[in-house]
Amino acid sequence: MAPHDVWERVRVHLRKAIGDDKFISWFGEANFEGLVDQSVVLSVSTKFLRSWIRNNYTDILLSLFCAEGLDARKLDVVERGSVVTSRISVAEPVVLGDGARRADECAIAAPARAAAEGSDSLGANPDKKLTFGSFMVGQSNIVAHAAASRIAQSLDHVQFNPLYIYGSVGLGKTHLLHALAHAAKESGKRVLYLTAEGFRFGFLKALTNRSAAAAFKETMRGFDLLLIDDLQFLQGKHTEAEFGHTLNALLDGSRQVVVACDRRPADLETFDERLRSRLGGGLMVQISLPEESLRRNILLAKADLERQRYPELQVPDGVISFMARSVDSNGRDLEGALHRLVHYHQLSRTPITVDMAEDIMRGFVRARDPKRVKIEDIIRMSAKFYAISRNDLLSSRRTRNVVLPRQIAMYLAKTMTPRSLPEIGGRFGNRDHTTVLHAVRKIENMLKGDVQLANDLDMLRQMILEA
Repeated sequence: MAPHDVWERVRVHLRKAIGDDKFISWFGEANFEGLVDQSVVLSVSTKFLRSWIRNNYTDILLSLFCAEGLDARKLDVVERGSVVTSRISVAEPVVLGDGARRADECAIAAPARAAAEGSDSLGANPDKKLTFGSFMVGQSNIVAHAAASRIAQSLDHVQFNPLYIYGSVGLGKTHLLHALAHAAKESGKRVLYLTAEGFRFGFLKALTNRSAAAAFKETMRGFDLLLIDDLQFLQGKHTEAEFGHTLNALLDGSRQVVVACDRRPADLETFDERLRSRLGGGLMVQISLPEESLRRNILLAKADLERQRYPELQVPDGVISFMARSVDSNGRDLEGALHRLVHYHQLSRTPITVDMAEDIMRGFVRARDPKRVKIEDIIRMSAKFYAISRNDLLSSRRTRNVVLPRQIAMYLAKTMTPRSLPEIGGRFGNRDHTTVLHAVRKIENMLKGDVQLANDLDMLRQMILEA
């Protein structure tokens, strides 16, 4: 039986198992892309659908595929927007069995032309709204912005390679990558923007045929500027190895590479040490949480955009200041809070005031309250952030590379949980409460003059909240 026939049978059984409403909601637009290395690949239209299907339907889908005779060991759900797959011609996956048929050999001319013609033939097109002109600059992102701008202005002369931008979600990493893509296209350069998942999906599709694999390699190495977003989602040894080969080929050929990730290369624990070293061998810059003045400027810019939709809209300066103080996370949360305020204003037809904003912000904060932080989460993420083992963090070792992360973890346990000093000490290898108190005071004193430590703590807190 051909793979897509199997998928149709799986859809029928799945619909019966979960009901029409759930099936239409979660699988109405899901496409079957193939079976690669015992991995079923489905594509969906949004990140939310991808996450929901992975978390809730992996077991039943694999069971249904196996019941239809496919040797399916793993489910991969990818977002269709992460790569334009229709322009990469590859063969159908080969499924063994009496009814299976080998697909025709693919034509490799299209991928080869993609490298010659530029970014329009492969990858995701950059968002027209995400340009250098619309990027709000502040102390938290000024270095990353300056580095990206320098690359945009001198694409003929590579200055630092790769540029590695890291930081938590919603801080502007993707915005800078899209801005670079626009600048490169305007300069007539061959540019490719891909998410890490898009790279992986394209590579897995190409693996089904030797000619397609060769064309994929040739295409990936044919660009003047490669932009890779969300590198932390790159999975699989073969995919990682191919990305490493692509990175080496572009760097050795003086082609510019820019990577965005939510953590430093040293914290990509599943990556090969040589790849981590190569990623960190260029310019590595962090984007931290926006300061209040930048949050205020972001809100002012977003209010101007809202005013284009609602010309009568008036957001008083006091309301902007209140919101900038209240939402201390990232640009996406600021935009979400402003949208909520504007929508409430439009529906209620009442003037926007600080009291209204305060009511809206209370609801906003409640809606996005994180789960209760556990000390175990702090220990686990602190060990991961500083690239040491959990056992070392809780041990009696006194080397600096262990002591400081341990003290930081204790400080976070005191400031992020309601636990008492003795309780915290008990979770850190049965230490005395005075040891915890000493750690808390030491970190507090260090934060008064150590900007890098403050930035690291902001990122670590975000990682803990998202764990």
